[in-house]
Amino acid sequence: MNAHTIHLFIVFALVVLVFAAFLREWLAPDLVALSAMGLLLVTGVLSMDETLRVFSNSAPVVIGSMFVLSAALERTGTIDALARIFLRLAGANELRALLTLMLLTVPLSAFVNNTPVVVVFMPVVMALARTTQLKASRFLIPLSFFAILGGTCTLIGTSTNLLVDGIVRQHGLRSFGIFEITPLGICYAAIGLTYLLTIGRKLLPRRETLSALIGSSMPRQFLTQAVISRMSPFVGRKLTETPLVRLREVHIIDVTRQGQRVESPLNELRLEAGDQLLLETPVAGVKGIKEMPGVIFQPETESGMEMPGAREAVLMEGIIGRRSRFAGKTLRELNFRQRYSVLILAVHRQGENLRENFEDVELAFGDTLLVQGPAEGIHRLMQERDFVSLTEPKQRAFRRHKAPLAIAAIVMVMGVAAFNVLSITALALIAAIFVVLTGCLDMQEAREAIVWRILFIIFGMLALGTAIETTGAAHLIARGVTGLVGRFGPWGTLSVVYLVATLLTELISNNAVAVLLTPIAFEIAATMGLDARPFAVAVMFGCSASFATPIGYQTNTYVFGAGGYRFADFPKVGAPLNLILWVAASVLIPIFWPFTSR
Repeated sequence: MNAHTIHLFIVFALVVLVFAAFLREWLAPDLVALSAMGLLLVTGVLSMDETLRVFSNSAPVVIGSMFVLSAALERTGTIDALARIFLRLAGANELRALLTLMLLTVPLSAFVNNTPVVVVFMPVVMALARTTQLKASRFLIPLSFFAILGGTCTLIGTSTNLLVDGIVRQHGLRSFGIFEITPLGICYAAIGLTYLLTIGRKLLPRRETLSALIGSSMPRQFLTQAVISRMSPFVGRKLTETPLVRLREVHIIDVTRQGQRVESPLNELRLEAGDQLLLETPVAGVKGIKEMPGVIFQPETESGMEMPGAREAVLMEGIIGRRSRFAGKTLRELNFRQRYSVLILAVHRQGENLRENFEDVELAFGDTLLVQGPAEGIHRLMQERDFVSLTEPKQRAFRRHKAPLAIAAIVMVMGVAAFNVLSITALALIAAIFVVLTGCLDMQEAREAIVWRILFIIFGMLALGTAIETTGAAHLIARGVTGLVGRFGPWGTLSVVYLVATLLTELISNNAVAVLLTPIAFEIAATMGLDARPFAVAVMFGCSASFATPIGYQTNTYVFGAGGYRFADFPKVGAPLNLILWVAASVLIPIFWPFTSR
């Protein structure tokens, strides 16, 4: 067996291993991709020079710059202002609200990363549902789908478009213009939107959110303080050994000693005289506490009445974001009570509302938490990175006076790129530097805006894509594909390329699929003696068509937890849309980009 055959075997085995690791989530996706790059180096499949050329691909630079520009629009309140316009115009009619949501989010997503669009609009949609008879579940799937469809309308609308364009340029082909895919994107979006507002709307479920499911049965809760007196029989005893923990209606959130919060876990705490207990209790729970010797309310009140010094507990629904440091940890490990003085009342995951025995379940991206506690504790929790409030938009001081500068940066990228004065890479980088220099974002915010995990996935998969080409694996796959479906002609073959892209995107990262499929699509075109451009577009649009699962696209995962959906809700609404768009793309792509013979 010669070295070339061994390298081919390694590449095919590594592709299978990477896909399995993505699907089974053995490791973080970015670590899987970078590990693949390392293995290609160690085994000699790629030389150091070939590996370093991966980092010369301009697409990650553009993607990182667009993350910064999107963050600038978010930080200056531009996206928030549009969300509030939606709240004013939506009214109480479902169709009117859907149309308003569509008209605001689709054009915005064509130029802005769709994740912040969905994150900002989610709590606004939830607020609309709370103030009307409308159900949030009737809007959140459309919100995600609107954002995905909007992203297909320009080259900068989604990272997969930029990735495919970067690979096109690496192959020495003419790059895509910023608006070259817009005519197809508009047709594509129009078909998808028509479906969502007609047939798809009838398939949308009527689900209750976590707070609605639980809130209706919860008594009114209050926060108050009680003090352990010097004569209390509980002094010197563990909290778990006292009757305080056996009161079903009462929850001890926090303990303060000599003005300082006690950091040790409550189940290990020994009470001392003067300890102040922060309690959450309905009015009915007051009597049980009053009957305990040596426990005094501050302020003292009569049993059965609302405590004058008590504060009503704040109930907030929030979702674990992709980069949250809570992911992978249990509630017990995070010790929410001591750290934030809040209670986690329930966890929602994949259509299940877990109210009991959930403290040892590891949290994951998309989990929704129902949190209750004092306003200051809720505020501390909301400062955590990528913990998204669904109860109301995140309260922060927007730099609204900088909004014209952030908007000008985006307009500059669009306007200048349309006339091909500078490359999209140069324009995006200049615009990203501009929004930082002008104070739309500070440097720390710019660093945090870049989703490094996605860039690491891209670099790792670009290395694997390079190996697929250099070893001849892409050519072998292309010959196999054309042998199977070539008899259906160029249209049928392109249709299969699109179908493979959209199916794989439902299961793993759309960026990974784009990087792996684009070189294979080029080889298929070369094998058939056709122009590669329509096949590149098929990969672009196929990798954006993630509607049938909540795990294929990040925005789907966000709304999955927030809307109280079940997994089956996505294929019910999204699978027909995938099929319709597959047919549409198969017909329209060759019309806009003919199969010109090479």
